[in-house]
Formats: sequence, structure tokens, C-alpha cells
Amino acid sequence: MSLVKILQAHVEPTKILCVGRNYHDHIKELSNAVPEQIVVFSKPNSAISDVLNSFHQEPIHYEGEICFIVQNGQLSAVGLGLDLTKRELQSKLKSQGLPWERAKAFDGSVLFSRFIPLDGIDIHNLSIEVFINCVRVQKGAVSQMIYSPQVILEELKSFTTPFDGDIIMTGTPSGVGEVQSKDVFLLRLKEHDNTLIEVEWVAR
Repeated sequence: MSLVKILQAHVEPTKILCVGRNYHDHIKELSNAVPEQIVVFSKPNSAISDVLNSFHQEPIHYEGEICFIVQNGQLSAVGLGLDLTKRELQSKLKSQGLPWERAKAFDGSVLFSRFIPLDGIDIHNLSIEVFINCVRVQKGAVSQMIYSPQVILEELKSFTTPFDGDIIMTGTPSGVGEVQSKDVFLLRLKEHDNTLIEVEWVAR
């Protein structure tokens, strides 16, 4: 089973609960409809990787996200995630009214930074920046989300049990695109102008 890191400790998520279509600009860029309720899908523990691949049976697209770890039924730590998508396959499945798992939950379909406890952090002032080869391609904030992290948690708890160590991915802002081999990804989590987490991956 794959592990993620909170400070110096390691936790083992049983599942990753993901929210789609949570930023209006991202909905527009993919020509999707604004959902009437939260769009939720999941990834298994086997989806977690520390290797960023640009190809897995087809080209891969990136989506940077603010993520939270659940402890005792509450949001307890925050970090960054890179949700990887087989966009061509996803579009095909959507057009047929079929589930997305084959395009979203494959092995190696998500990478995470380290996580830090939420003690003293104002969730509402958190934001994410994604750079590729020193060019900023994504920027989004909790304040821009259609559903806040706490609302997401409560909605998830209405139909499933987030176990200790499970991860919630809160959706991606606009600016998604294709991963190219040797691209250097730099993700930053900020509270106001203060950088809390910085992580880098090089695509292969």
C-alpha cells in the first residue's frame, strides 16, 4: 500500500475522494455543464505514485489541486496533488454515458506533496499555483471554489465514510493541459502570500 507524508509521519490512505467541476473557469475550458450537485469520483490507494509519467497507453493531462487529509472525521492536514487524466479516454467514456474510472483511477494517476497540519492555517485563504518549466499555468484559491472544503467533507460523509488518512482532492482551476516528457512541474500552496509547501516533479 502507498503512503503519504504528514511532517515526518507516514499515513496510508484507504481511498482518495475527488471532486470534479469545482471551479467555474475550469468548467468552461472543458465545455462542461455546471453541476447541480457535487461531482465525486474516487481513486484507489494503488493510484498513488511518486513518478510523473507523460504517457500511459495515451497522453496524460495534469490537474493541480489543493488536497486534505481526514482524521477523526475532520480535515486535519493540507497538501498538494497532481491529478492525472487520460483526457481522450475520459471524453470517449463521457460521450457514452459511462463511468470515468478507467481514465482517472489507473495506477500512477495521482502524485502528492507532503502534507502539513491545519493548526493555525486559515483554509479560506489557501491558494495553489502550478508552474511548468517556470511558466505559471494554473492559479486557484479556496475562495473561488463552488464548494468549500468543509462543504465537500460534509457531502462526502452523507454517503461514505472517510477513514483516517483518506485524502480529499478539491478540484482543479483552469489551465489544465498535456504533460510532456521532461517537463518540470513546480506546485506551490500559499496562505495569502506565504508559501507553505513547494514540490517539484520532472515528467518522464
